[in-house]
Amino acid sequence: MITIGDMVSVLDEPITGRVLNIKDSEVVIETEDGFDMTFHIKEVVKVQSGEMVIPSYDEIHKNLQEKDVFKKKPKRPIQRPKERSVPAMEVDLHIHKLVKSTKGMANHDMITLQLDTAKRQLDFAIHKRIPKVIFIHGVGQGVLKEELKYLFGRYDNVRVSDADYKKYGLGAMEIYIVQNPR
Repeated sequence: MITIGDMVSVLDEPITGRVLNIKDSEVVIETEDGFDMTFHIKEVVKVQSGEMVIPSYDEIHKNLQEKDVFKKKPKRPIQRPKERSVPAMEVDLHIHKLVKSTKGMANHDMITLQLDTAKRQLDFAIHKRIPKVIFIHGVGQGVLKEELKYLFGRYDNVRVSDADYKKYGLGAMEIYIVQNPR
């Protein structure tokens, strides 16, 4: 039995102190550092001359059964993250979608414009936390597709795959942006 003036030690923490007050099932102790702290009476044990007074097995068993840690909690259904139903952002990199006329543009100028557009749109999607972007590059000779793979390979937080074949055929790639890369 704990009384006012007894030295006690807290079971789950390295705190020892003198009992100042006992009210209902709470004990107020003054720690060795001079702080007043309140604990449930079952969380403290009496200490005599620096050694704990060990309660009987029955008392320990009873206290452990009453602790919340050992009580069976009702199972809550596991909440899975919502499936993202936000449509993916689409970026069409066909040159006729980017400029009114390609007159006077060399192939190098066209591919540079397409790559700059792809980089700018990907940076925008990362900044706005858009999880998926579809880049429509077309089929052609595959030069733009290879350049895009190289560009996207320089980003640590993106995963590249072919886009849905039914919808885009072979002329698009899907970029998944990992929001919290580790």
